[in-house]
Amino acid sequence: MDGAHRAALQLQQLPPASSADPVSEASFSYKENLIGALLAIFGHLVVSIALNLQKYCHIRLAGSKDPRAYFKTKTWWLGLFLMLLGELGVFASYAFAPLSLIVPLSAVSVIASAIIGIIFIKEKWKPKDFLRRYILSFVGCGLAIVGTYLLVTFAPNSHEKMTGENIIRHLVSWPFLLYMLVEIILFCLLLYFYKERNANNIVVILLLVALLGSMTVVTVKAVAGMLVLSIQGNLQLDYPIFYVMFVCMVATAIYQAAFLGQASQMYDSSLIASVGYILSTTVAITAGAIFYLDFLGEDVLHVCMFALGCLIAFLGVFLITRNRKKAIPFEPYISMDAMPELSTTVLSNGTFCNDGNVPCLCCPNGSHYPRVAIEHVKPDEETETQVI
Repeated sequence: MDGAHRAALQLQQLPPASSADPVSEASFSYKENLIGALLAIFGHLVVSIALNLQKYCHIRLAGSKDPRAYFKTKTWWLGLFLMLLGELGVFASYAFAPLSLIVPLSAVSVIASAIIGIIFIKEKWKPKDFLRRYILSFVGCGLAIVGTYLLVTFAPNSHEKMTGENIIRHLVSWPFLLYMLVEIILFCLLLYFYKERNANNIVVILLLVALLGSMTVVTVKAVAGMLVLSIQGNLQLDYPIFYVMFVCMVATAIYQAAFLGQASQMYDSSLIASVGYILSTTVAITAGAIFYLDFLGEDVLHVCMFALGCLIAFLGVFLITRNRKKAIPFEPYISMDAMPELSTTVLSNGTFCNDGNVPCLCCPNGSHYPRVAIEHVKPDEETETQVI
């Protein structure tokens, strides 16, 4: 009896093992969130630097007499290497942090592009003029940084091992199946209006991109998580769902890039960046919340603060992109000073018409341009140019 009583007292004095689990689990979740966020920030920052390096390479070759192609320069290859490194960092970040945290952090690339653009400006500004010109960029960067801080601080702490069984379980859950049904119907309607009704509104095109992008990020997280588990020793590559997710990831990324290319031909890049970021982030967070149950068990305060961080980041990106200058298209100049008394109309696309007996050369599609330069050339007199 004494031995049994003594053993019972020892068992009562031992602290319950489950009491320390929530603390250690929360600490582990926070560390994983931090690792994922740092990888995403690093990746977007490096990608932004890479794109600006490649742009600098193209501009430098276009403005010089260097006969080399762009892919034969060290600068372009350095940009390509940095881009691959950045994309790898973003890809790996999905394996550590919830999808709802990683997706909004793409605002970092917009912030970095704005700062790099200001640093490499060739024009000289007075301090007052500089602040007046870039005040929106500074305010936008500040808001985007504040929004990013709120996103990282109040991000959901849902962490689940991306095993084949868990992914299949999420894939056949009725909330995600219902979400997929709604998304497919909406995508088909938008595609019908875009292709058949010529609805070329930027919201229509970028909604198509956002719907495809939501599936891209869902599959990216699954593929990245299964690869990380396989590297750690828990092999997941023998599950067919891995290859299904990989094919869906590649296919949606390709079609997403195709729609983005069509949008860039019709609209300004700054408008695409701001509207696309808002729509893609919203739809992707919704998809992550439904598929991976990111916000399950989160309190209302954390959800509201996370939503506030998203709104502040949206506003910051909008202000940054709103301040960008539109690109001025190249306007060829045609001089007819070899033909006296000839009045020439130079159109902005390089074609011209004249008021004499010389045949008129016009654009084959009959398009008209608002800016017309009329050049009157007379012998022994200065050339007079009038813009109407």
